[in-house]
Amino acid sequence: MLHNSHLYHEAKHGFAKRGIDVGEVKLNLDQLLADKDKAVSGLTRGIEMLFKKNKVEWLKGLGTLKSANDIEVSLNAGGKESIKAKNIIIATGSEPSPFPGFEIDEKQIITSTGALALEKVPEKMIVIGGGVIGLELGSVWSRLGAEVTVVEFLPAIGAGMDAELAKAFQRSLSKQGIKFKTSTKVVDSEKKDGKVLVNVEGVKNGKKEALEADVVLLSVGRRPYTEGLGLENVGIKPDSRGRVEMADNQFRTSVPNIRVIGDATVGPMLAHKAEEEGIAAVEYITNGHGHVNYNVIPSVIYTHPEVAWVGKNEQQLKEEGVKYKIGSFPFAANSRAKTIDDAEGLVKIITDAETDRILGAHIIGPNAGEMIAEACLAMEYGGSAEDVARTCHAHPTMSEAFKEACMAAYSKPIHF
Repeated sequence: MLHNSHLYHEAKHGFAKRGIDVGEVKLNLDQLLADKDKAVSGLTRGIEMLFKKNKVEWLKGLGTLKSANDIEVSLNAGGKESIKAKNIIIATGSEPSPFPGFEIDEKQIITSTGALALEKVPEKMIVIGGGVIGLELGSVWSRLGAEVTVVEFLPAIGAGMDAELAKAFQRSLSKQGIKFKTSTKVVDSEKKDGKVLVNVEGVKNGKKEALEADVVLLSVGRRPYTEGLGLENVGIKPDSRGRVEMADNQFRTSVPNIRVIGDATVGPMLAHKAEEEGIAAVEYITNGHGHVNYNVIPSVIYTHPEVAWVGKNEQQLKEEGVKYKIGSFPFAANSRAKTIDDAEGLVKIITDAETDRILGAHIIGPNAGEMIAEACLAMEYGGSAEDVARTCHAHPTMSEAFKEACMAAYSKPIHF
């Protein structure tokens, strides 16, 4: 939906200046949602094929721990089945966190689940929470025609993002028509005359205000999904946030043969982080060795422009007392970005002031989610900015902006 809504917005607002006349552009929301469903089912069937290929039996149902080695499965098709296991990995993922004062119906007061299935474009949408999910889905419905307002408790959007990029990101989304109310506390809500009224107040000044919308999207984070898992049956106690804690760095819980990975435990709730942990957990079970470098777990926001980062940001390094250098390069000086008229944003590289080792990389701009992989590879092998800068990059490509930012970090760029 992010991709297709961007294409729709481009066709409606960007094609004419490129010399492409397409006449009146109309939204077929039913087809857009059908295309989304097709993509989801295709990926799901792909996983099922991988199960068969690797001789993995898939029991479809709700699994409940009965003991450290026994699991009872309430099958979707009806009935129950009991299985025994020498080793168990909890990988149950997460679900949207509820919010006090809001009753979710997935029609007017929705989570990310409902936001992927709205039957019509709302006239007004309020997004509660300026994190990744809220900004992505808010961006989708904004492109499709909704008037979107994001309400965020913190003074800036994109929690965890480098402050410089967060400001640039908010400016970019504001230019696209999304409104922001930062440093704003959400109090409660009520439904009235087919609308949802959201009562808010300023964090600093306490100023009260009532916002009206057709749809309210709750995107205040996610919580581990452990309902019905039977943790109490084996003596595993979740922490205050519902996460299953690891007892060691091999993903073991307090019960040695039961391990936990992904959203169900601590750390960023990212699919690629869970994948790395899943591989490592199995490696520990089979040969006693596994590897996950938590300093090199990238984050991506798939809006337009995209935002991606990995490693430390400036605020973190200041708090840690680490001396650092910065190299940045704007896409406005990148030939590929300029020629396709998609030159908003920059690449920012942060290095150790003494060793030139890359400590963090932060990108806002076209293809940021793809470009961040180069930073991850360099950081995984302890690479320096000069290492990347002295590596030939194809011309003309967006990746040259990454090279030039690295050049700026240890010396100077040649195109800016």
